[in-house]
Amino acid sequence: PSKYNHVGHAMTFLINFLYAQKYNGKCILRFEDANPVKIKKEYVDSAVDDILNYLEIKPKKIVFVTEDMEKLYDHAEKTIKKGKAYTCNCERERMQSDRMKGLECGCRNKSETDVLKEWKDMLKGKYKEGGMVLRLKIDMKHKNAVMRDPVIFRIIKKPHYKHGRKYSCWPLYDFYNALEEEFCSITHVLRSAEFDVRVQLQDYIRDLFGYKNPQSYQYGRINVKGATTQGREIRELIEKGEVAGWDDPRLVTLKALKRRGFVKETFYELAIRVGLSKTQTNIDWTLLCTTNRKYLDKKADRYFFIDNPVKIKIKGAPEQNIELDLHPELRKGGRKFKTGEDFLITKKDYGNMKKAKKGTIFRLMDCLNFRLEKDRFVFHSQPYEDFKNAKGKIIIHWLPADEKNVKIKIRCPENEIIKGIAEPGIKRLKQGDIVQFERYGFARLDNKKDLEFIYTHS
Repeated sequence: PSKYNHVGHAMTFLINFLYAQKYNGKCILRFEDANPVKIKKEYVDSAVDDILNYLEIKPKKIVFVTEDMEKLYDHAEKTIKKGKAYTCNCERERMQSDRMKGLECGCRNKSETDVLKEWKDMLKGKYKEGGMVLRLKIDMKHKNAVMRDPVIFRIIKKPHYKHGRKYSCWPLYDFYNALEEEFCSITHVLRSAEFDVRVQLQDYIRDLFGYKNPQSYQYGRINVKGATTQGREIRELIEKGEVAGWDDPRLVTLKALKRRGFVKETFYELAIRVGLSKTQTNIDWTLLCTTNRKYLDKKADRYFFIDNPVKIKIKGAPEQNIELDLHPELRKGGRKFKTGEDFLITKKDYGNMKKAKKGTIFRLMDCLNFRLEKDRFVFHSQPYEDFKNAKGKIIIHWLPADEKNVKIKIRCPENEIIKGIAEPGIKRLKQGDIVQFERYGFARLDNKKDLEFIYTHS
């Protein structure tokens, strides 16, 4: 990986994993870590955490391409001895121009002895970056431009996060990918359609050694709409201070979505929907939130949260000991309140009540009914049926006005901080717990010490 994983990566991981499960196969997690310029331990560790812990994918084994460097070097040398590869010191711009025009360069006519010597010198680190590459000798006029003598090894002097300066001659994607399928005994390859043009080259490489080609299936490209997934763009946002990091809740990296409160079941459902469809799939915030809400609703505990609290007195309201459900189906009871005449409601609800028509019945959820009489609130009744049968009615959430309430903060998608009051049971939550604030939305506890939540969605 050259960046943090995002929703599109999750789809790729899960499509492969779920198909392997469906047909009693084995899924292998392979890290393509052969570019020391882009690969970082930070990205690898993040990917392992995303895949194994967050998505809970259980691969049969985990392999790294760079663990097979000596085998890849050996196969490169065999390719040279077959007369199917040559060393080339042409400048990159010249190489690209020749490819476009279908022209062969003079390097193609080197003797096997010269090619082997220069190859050995590449392995010894005798060339500077860009000074020499190893190319396959195929056909510079091939109708598939990918087949026009592609580079399969190049010089990169930057130390590798894992191997340091042990290697400076690095394989390119098509060469190592084709051979790793053989090394890992891969029988089926599932990947997005943009790799379709590379199948011919990878099959050609395996054919050089008599290796069996796996069955390859391409599915439509998966796009995430309304959010950037480009590593370069995210790095720029971080450098400018516009987002706090790769896990900023405004991003669609898996780290960000986990922090925001998206559960793994959401990605499993989306992956099953996408499947091996050849058409392009667009995933946007609406689809993500709609799918995620279905799973959170089944398990998130309910709590009251009052933003911009306003204290009201309901004249004649009886003292009550009320116990509400943490969850309407899974966890009955658990939220205990002692109430009198004084309550806290949101400033928005207070304003709406003041503008309500005369005779409107208001209800504090699961508590009591009241009405507005001559600029004061007066107790009406307790039964829900009285409220249900009333013509004009408004239901609101509430908290008793006492010192047991706790102050919390909720960070919204626009990075705005909403401050308010929540019921005392919030203090029992663990960091990472996701709750539903009734009539407000779902939120995940991001900071236990400061009781700071991140808003998930409505």
